[in-house]
Amino acid sequence: MVLIEQADVWLFRLLNLHLVHPAADDLMVFITTSSLSGHILFLVALFVLIRSGKSGLFIIALALLSLGLADFVASGILKPLVQRIRPCFALDHVRLLVNQPHSYSFASSHAANSAAVASILWIFFHRGVLVEKLFTLIMILYALAISLSRAYVGVHYPGDLLGGMAIGAGSATLTYLLFSWVVKNIIQPRLMRHARSD
Repeated sequence: MVLIEQADVWLFRLLNLHLVHPAADDLMVFITTSSLSGHILFLVALFVLIRSGKSGLFIIALALLSLGLADFVASGILKPLVQRIRPCFALDHVRLLVNQPHSYSFASSHAANSAAVASILWIFFHRGVLVEKLFTLIMILYALAISLSRAYVGVHYPGDLLGGMAIGAGSATLTYLLFSWVVKNIIQPRLMRHARSD
């Protein structure tokens, strides 16, 4: 565990102190700002509805459910359970580029939430036409950028980000599997019984 902790700190300092540039500072602050998320989610929902029609509402609902689950696990369970101090408060000489309240560090809810949405979109669109594949790739890259920005601006260790991304992907997978089970075992049988009765 000591070696893992040391590697985590080393990677954090690499991202926060060495792989930096003034132009990247502005970009990372912009990406990590939560007010941007609403605009991105709106554009994502618009794309999903245009490409999938009414069934896009189910995709949006699954994305929101997986986001909510990921956020609950990361912020509601793991942060108070692990109680890891953020690097900006635990380490010296950290470049803190954003205002940060004294909340716990593991796991990153930004990483978890963005990975959850990107994972749901990947499940539904990665086998589609070229524009859908490009959309999926862009959303995955955007989720990765959000995660990396959290270390760059000084508020999360890389381990927090990996944990958050795993939580997001797991939440999306669980949400999709539960939805598929409900459709297969409850909704479809009822529709078939209703069709036979007509």
